[in-house]
Amino acid sequence: MNLSPEKRIAGVLAPLFALRGRNDLGIGDLAALREFIDWVAEIGFRLVQLLPINETGTDSSPYNAISALAIEPTTLHLAPNSPEDLTREDFDGLIAGVDLPSLRLGAVRYRAVKKLKRRLLEKAFANFSAHASEGRRSEFRTFREQESAWLHDYAFFRVLMEAHDDSAAWNRWPMQHQTMERARHWLHDLPSDRQGALIRRQEFFCYVQWIAHQQWRAIKLYAEERGVALMGDIPFGVSYCSADVFARPDEFMLDWFGGAPPEPYFKDDAFTQKWGQNWGIPLFRWERMRANNFQWWRERVRAVQSAFHLCRIDHILGFYRIYAFPWRPRKNNEFFPLNWNQMLERTGGRPPHFIPRDDETPDHRQANKREGEEYLRVILEEAGIMRVIGEDLGVVPDYVRPNLRSLGIAGFKIPQWETRDGKIVPRDRYERLSVATYATHDHEPIGALWDEAFERPASDAGEQARATLEKIAAFAGLNPKIDALDFEKDFYPAIMDALFRCESWISMVMITDLLARKYRFNVPGTKANLNWTRRMQRSIAQLSSSPKERKQMQLMNELLLKTGRV
Repeated sequence: MNLSPEKRIAGVLAPLFALRGRNDLGIGDLAALREFIDWVAEIGFRLVQLLPINETGTDSSPYNAISALAIEPTTLHLAPNSPEDLTREDFDGLIAGVDLPSLRLGAVRYRAVKKLKRRLLEKAFANFSAHASEGRRSEFRTFREQESAWLHDYAFFRVLMEAHDDSAAWNRWPMQHQTMERARHWLHDLPSDRQGALIRRQEFFCYVQWIAHQQWRAIKLYAEERGVALMGDIPFGVSYCSADVFARPDEFMLDWFGGAPPEPYFKDDAFTQKWGQNWGIPLFRWERMRANNFQWWRERVRAVQSAFHLCRIDHILGFYRIYAFPWRPRKNNEFFPLNWNQMLERTGGRPPHFIPRDDETPDHRQANKREGEEYLRVILEEAGIMRVIGEDLGVVPDYVRPNLRSLGIAGFKIPQWETRDGKIVPRDRYERLSVATYATHDHEPIGALWDEAFERPASDAGEQARATLEKIAAFAGLNPKIDALDFEKDFYPAIMDALFRCESWISMVMITDLLARKYRFNVPGTKANLNWTRRMQRSIAQLSSSPKERKQMQLMNELLLKTGRV
């Protein structure tokens, strides 16, 4: 596909789990994504951005996966003959006792969805084992050989998880299972029948990943046929409780946990305002990774490349330096009320700080820039023709964005955050090598900001919402005094027109903003019950048939045509 920044395009960001397909099993899957690709293509969008698709455990956050390489099985489309080892009789029999209308209603019920899809995949694997042709068996063997650098360790980790009530917290397992070496010895010493059953179970997890890779490669090809590119997401870090850390502990620091420095913008979370965001990701031992030519990072890039045309690297600032905490997130509540000295007493004099070094001196800045560029060149080398985009938001050192541009990596432009000398940067001043958007998956939709500004004007949230909307209005060339504007007739069309007219290579619209909805998918730094579970109110088929939605999409098509993004 021609994805040169010389040609401006527009895209839609939509969490896969949130999409509602015609016959989904309670969560957005690849069949729903196929419908979504058709829908956005008709409007004139040329890009669909997704969140990470890596397998998650009990935490449904796509940014806290149990594997940086394995694909989440719930993304798969499971139906009769999909995969081909699953017959109509098998499918109907397994869903006979499931209340599908209830499962499809409301938010994602991950436990029920995962249980159902696991049962369907287990039946497919049983059929494959009993009846597959030699040709298919050969394809499966080839896949296992090609992915052997990570697949077998992952499959063994999944077996160990099952032995511990599906817990990925390997540091809480019995001592005989807490390292890969000990666990392998434990498996070797088991009776042959028990050992055989566990090896068989590992083959099942490999089979699931084989099917996942086939389906995701197929959707990539389908998107190409429709002239739509897919953008994947690589989180900078990986969960402490993951197959990656379990299998390669020497490549991670296990006593420091990555995050972001204090940031007053997130009014929803007092801890973030005081201490920062503690994501709990272990930090990298870059010198160990350098010793094996950054094998793990290369595998991650190859995995994304197989399913996507572009990739976004979340928190790309981490390649240069990352803010680190000496405690894990589960202890945040203990540290929240402490002052600085009390915190130092609790941590033995180890405060949160930037690793490997801060940016306080010219030498530090130069070293961080040099090392960050080295690591990113590895990513670009492995990415090949796949375009790389860096999420460069937050507290950004002055050397980062010029360095990203020199490497050909597009950064982000949030119009309401782009200021110079106290004024909003005009849209024609945006670098072409950038992605412009009003909101990411972490931000409040524009419609919700509008409600807050007018319904709670005296509150902190209301005042912040109004300030944000006034900046967006200024970006769009509107009167910043938004009281005189009607949201639907004046404000919304103008700000979308401005977004599409900007010089950025990609204009990205969050699905909630595209549909002028007010719900959000995640509130950063919180454990809100609806985080990562909220689904779209209407199915894609309903969006296509609703007169109101069709009118809205006609407006989008006209704006895309008028601004030259089709």
